[in-house]
Amino acid sequence: MWGIAITMFAVLKGLSLHWARGSPASLGKRFAYLFLWAGMDARSFFSVPAKHPPHRREWIAATIKTLVGVALLLASFRIGAPMLRGWIAMVGLIFTLHFGSFHLLSCFWRARGIEAPPLMDRPLLAKSVSAFWGRHWNIAFRDLTHRMIFQPVLRRRGARTALMAGFVFSGAIHELAITVPAGGWYGGPMLFFLLQGFAALAERSKPGRSLGLGGGWRGWLFTQGLLLLTVPLLFPPPFVLRIINPLLSFLHELAI
Repeated sequence: MWGIAITMFAVLKGLSLHWARGSPASLGKRFAYLFLWAGMDARSFFSVPAKHPPHRREWIAATIKTLVGVALLLASFRIGAPMLRGWIAMVGLIFTLHFGSFHLLSCFWRARGIEAPPLMDRPLLAKSVSAFWGRHWNIAFRDLTHRMIFQPVLRRRGARTALMAGFVFSGAIHELAITVPAGGWYGGPMLFFLLQGFAALAERSKPGRSLGLGGGWRGWLFTQGLLLLTVPLLFPPPFVLRIINPLLSFLHELAI
């Protein structure tokens, strides 16, 4: 899994650097972008001044999220039920990396005047599926998909097709990173992202707008409820049992 994930990340990171080839940046800054930042917007990292320098409370919040993630990982060592153990460990990893460590990196670079916005922006507050994937969750992947998939398809096939193409691409990437190394439940991540795409289209439709699926408390319930019900498709049992639990055992051995 790590081999596939790192390879894909390196290829996509290099592609984002290629897109910013006209932006002036020192060798040191290019090294920092490639190896010390998880975002995918090289042009902004190289050329745009930080729009929102971090306040002290943001540093504190990022540190707390990192510590919460570590605490969940440590707690998972003591849980005997394999599926529960794996899920708690996954949540711990996401908090440690995406919500915590990457947020600390964002604070570090923005404190130095470099535009490196947090990759996660309060996803639990998203009031529509479109907003969740477009503004709240993993902005790095959003930037990449928008440039590589959405914009080219939009020019040729229109907004609806472009939106679904982005979700199909996300499904394919996650199949490679999740079900291929786990060796089972193929199609689960693809189905997860297809459902997200259809939901994003539904909330923009006339019936969806009349039901209030694109905003307000109804939109929040629709978005968060859909994610909660469908996330087992994204992280199926083979991934939890064959990838996450062995990884957790390896981390446990390192800790002791």
